[in-house]
Amino acid sequence: MARIRLFIEAPLVAGATLALDGPRAHYLANVMRARPGDTVLLFNGRDGEFAAGIADIGRRRVALSVGAQARPQPPAPTLSLLVAVVKRDALDLIARAATELGVAAIRPVFTARTNAGRVGTARLAAIATEAAEQCGRCDVPAIGEPRPLAAVLEQWPAGQRLVVADESGRAPPALAALASLAAPAAVLVGPEGGFTPGELDALRVRAFVTTIGLGPRILRVETAAIAALALVQARVGDWR
Repeated sequence: MARIRLFIEAPLVAGATLALDGPRAHYLANVMRARPGDTVLLFNGRDGEFAAGIADIGRRRVALSVGAQARPQPPAPTLSLLVAVVKRDALDLIARAATELGVAAIRPVFTARTNAGRVGTARLAAIATEAAEQCGRCDVPAIGEPRPLAAVLEQWPAGQRLVVADESGRAPPALAALASLAAPAAVLVGPEGGFTPGELDALRVRAFVTTIGLGPRILRVETAAIAALALVQARVGDWR
């Protein structure tokens, strides 16, 4: 079995020849120390997963011969994550875990208690790509540009449910609240310190919002995001 998986942008079809350079070539040649004759798995988010043999390898360029399709492209995920902008290490962990949990998109949002001002979307995309390669996904989540929460709510797409992790103690237990949930859905997790009372009021009056409680303990943003995603994925995602 191939031990290396790579996300690439190029179309994938049996019999094609591909050339990799830059970071991808460096990774194969210098990090993984691949050799001619080794097999890698390639995916691009559209064509499924293909086995490819390394025909030639140099320090800066790798030639691949695409073989048979190993897996067809799975159905696209419908679960998204909206998360308040938090510090870099926490956001990096969230991006990796959310990718492993099967989200279609990760969208940072600015809230009243947001405690960080910048989001490295290119870094998050690289983390999501690496996580997808490692966890066996055939696609990579989209990384959205950060936007104010109010603007996101005003432009919310029709037919999509928003599950909000409500730390106030007023929300029903998660399993009861999610009993009638249907896809597509998204999860929203607030910042350290939680949503303000005004933000929670503005969320609760939206017809597309379902608030859930995540237990009696105070959770870090990373923990809350993982817990909420797992619950929703088990209810309406590909864990069923």
